[in-house]
Amino acid sequence: MLCDEAEGMADLVTIVLASSNEGKLTELRSLLADLPFSLVTAADVLGDKLAVAEDGDTFDANAVIKASAICKATGLVALADDSGLEVDALGGRPGVRSARFAHERATDAENNAALLRELEEIDDDGRRAHFRCVLALVTPWSFSQPRTVEGRVEGRIARDPRGSGGFGYDPLFIVDGRDGLAMAELSEDDKNSLSHRARAVRAMRPLLLELLETQLSEAERVAG
Repeated sequence: MLCDEAEGMADLVTIVLASSNEGKLTELRSLLADLPFSLVTAADVLGDKLAVAEDGDTFDANAVIKASAICKATGLVALADDSGLEVDALGGRPGVRSARFAHERATDAENNAALLRELEEIDDDGRRAHFRCVLALVTPWSFSQPRTVEGRVEGRIARDPRGSGGFGYDPLFIVDGRDGLAMAELSEDDKNSLSHRARAVRAMRPLLLELLETQLSEAERVAG
């Protein structure tokens, strides 16, 4: 629980967000804004970005790889996101290669174009998909015991990009239950209420609050 003692603890509890994706960083900072943590990046701590080989076969594996690498390099608590789009008609692709679907250094526009080409002959009923996000939390004192949670949102793939918000595949992802709107057409508040990342953060909140209580108790013990 958050209590009066937690106020002013931002300097005590620092979490390194293990991502260099500005869109993800913006969303995570917004979703975690009400919690008393200092949210930084690896570049903030190390003075430069840390290259991490995301060579896992699953979102879970990649999230743990990133969080573990950042925690080891900085000596601080690390929170990593690995997420992407899984399309039923493509057997779950692009999946862990969502950011590299067109090629290794693909832009969002190139990935969207590649996805539309792959689905060109697929009718509307066959364009079901979901966004999935896995968050991994790794701490220096429980390095070998990463904690992971997952969030997902269902929808389908449009035939043309829509909207100007969000990033990644948001312009192509028609969200279930939102009157045919693409993720990129939603307001920031609406997206942050239902996105896969928002749902993962909600699942992670109890673990973050547990971390907060642990750190508060340790600070009180040290202070006597």
